[in-house]
Amino acid sequence: MYSGRPHLWGAVFTLASLLSAWTFHVQAAVSNPLVGVWAGELGGGNARLHLVLTVKQLSGGEYVAAMSSVEQGANFSADALALTADSIRFEVKPVGGVYQGKLEAGGDGITGTWRQKGVPEQPLSFKRSAAEQTAAPAREKGPTTKPFTVAMDVNVPLAPTAFSAGGKAHLAYELHVTNMGQWDLSLSSLEVIDADDGSRVLARFSQADLEGMMPRKANEKTLLEAQQAGVIFVWVTFDRLQDAPARLSNRFKVKLGDYPEALDVQLRPLAVARNSLLISAPLSGDHWVAANGPSNTSGHRRALIPIDGHAAIAQRFAIDWVQVGKDGKTYSGDPKDNKNYYAFGHDALAVADGVVAAVLDGIPNNVPGIDSRAQPITLANVGGNFVQLDVGGGLYAFYAHLQPGSLRVKVGDKVRRGQVIGLVGNTGNSTEPHLHFHLSNSPEPLAAEGFPYALPSFEVQGSTQIEGEEIKAQLGKSETRTLAIPADGEIVKFEKK
Repeated sequence: MYSGRPHLWGAVFTLASLLSAWTFHVQAAVSNPLVGVWAGELGGGNARLHLVLTVKQLSGGEYVAAMSSVEQGANFSADALALTADSIRFEVKPVGGVYQGKLEAGGDGITGTWRQKGVPEQPLSFKRSAAEQTAAPAREKGPTTKPFTVAMDVNVPLAPTAFSAGGKAHLAYELHVTNMGQWDLSLSSLEVIDADDGSRVLARFSQADLEGMMPRKANEKTLLEAQQAGVIFVWVTFDRLQDAPARLSNRFKVKLGDYPEALDVQLRPLAVARNSLLISAPLSGDHWVAANGPSNTSGHRRALIPIDGHAAIAQRFAIDWVQVGKDGKTYSGDPKDNKNYYAFGHDALAVADGVVAAVLDGIPNNVPGIDSRAQPITLANVGGNFVQLDVGGGLYAFYAHLQPGSLRVKVGDKVRRGQVIGLVGNTGNSTEPHLHFHLSNSPEPLAAEGFPYALPSFEVQGSTQIEGEEIKAQLGKSETRTLAIPADGEIVKFEKK
C-alpha cells in the first residue's frame, strides 16, 4: 500500500537527502585495507550530511559495505563496484550517482568525489573511525568430519509463476530457510537451475548478493545460528516468457561453523506455473505511474506480514497507481488539498466479471502528508475504504484507499468487467490520493498470497527518472506491451474500453 514514498514525489532527491544505508560487494583479500569503519561528510552548512561507511568481510570471503547517514534515512544498493589497487568506484543507480575515491597512503583515509546527474560534483572523503573493525568475525566451531546431511529446512510458500513485466519475463518466489542444526549455517551462494537440464543455470547469486536478498536485522544476514531462520527473496529474469523452465531447482553452497569445506544442498524441484490471470486495467486514461510496482526491492514485494500466526505476501505484485502531470508531479497547486491530485476522483474499474466479496466504507480521507492519517491505522482500516472482488479461479482483486461514500457496490453484487466500483481517494495508510491494487488468493486483504496477472495491452509512455533534485516523468517514444503487468516506475496509458 502507498504508505509513503517521501523521496519520490516532489521531494529533494540528492545523495544528502536519500543516502542512509546501501551495500556493495567486492572480492578481495583478507588484508584489504578498505575493511573497517570510515566517517565522512557531504555538503556544508545546514545541508551537511554526516556519513559512516562500514566495510566488512563475510564468512565466505566476500566483502560488503554499508553507508549510514546520521541525519537522514533511506536504503540503496551500489552497483558496478570496481576496486583497482588503491582506487574504488561504484554507482548508486536509483539516484543516478557515481562515487570515485582513492585510498590515501597509510590507509587512514579515502579521498573522492560524488557525481550525480543535474547536481554539481561534490567532494566526499572518509577518515578511519576510532570504532574501526578490520578483522572478520571468529567462526563458531563446526563438525570435525564431513556430515552426511545438512540440517537445513527450506520452505517455498508459493510456487514460482512466470510473468512478463518491463519487456522481460520473470520468476519471483521466496525461500524460507531454517537452520535446524547445532552449528552456524552460512549461505555461501545460490544457483537457480533448470530441473530438467542440470547444465542450464538460470541465475547465480553470491553470498554478497544474498545479503541484499535477505532483509534480516543481523550483522551478517546470510549467517544463521542454530535454530535461526531467514527469508530469501528470489527474482530471476529471462528475455522471453518461453525461456522460463517447466521446473526449477535451487542449489546452495553452505558452510557449517569453521568446517573448511563448502557443502552442496540441492532442493527438490519446483513446478513453474504459467497461469497469470488475464484482466482489464483497474483505471483508464494516461500518465499513470506504477509506483511500488513489481520489482525485487519494492516495499510491496517484501511485505511479509504475519496475521493469525501465518505470514504471507498478499502485495507480492501490488501497484500503487498515482497519476502525474508533464512536470512529473502528482498534483498541481496546494499539496495539502486532495482535489489538487491528478489521481483523486478517478473511476476504479472492475478488472473482470465477478462478485463483490467484501467492502469497507466510512473512513474519512486523509490530509495529504507523510504522517497525516485521519484515523489511527489498524489491521482493519489499513486499506482505507476498499472493495474486494471474487474474479473466479480462487483469486480476488483488491482495491484500496477509495473515497468515503463513493462505493457503487455492496457484498454479493455481480459486476461486469469495466464497471465503476468506486472513486480513487486517500484513506487508510495512504500519504496521497492513489489506487492500491493487487490480486491474491483470499478475500482477506492481507492474509493471502499475491499472484501476478497480465493486461491485454497497454502503452508505456515513459518512466520515472531523476533530474536534478526530484523525480521527473521521462516521457519518450511510446511502446506497446501485451500480456504483461506494468513494471515498477513505468508510466502507462491504459487501452480504451
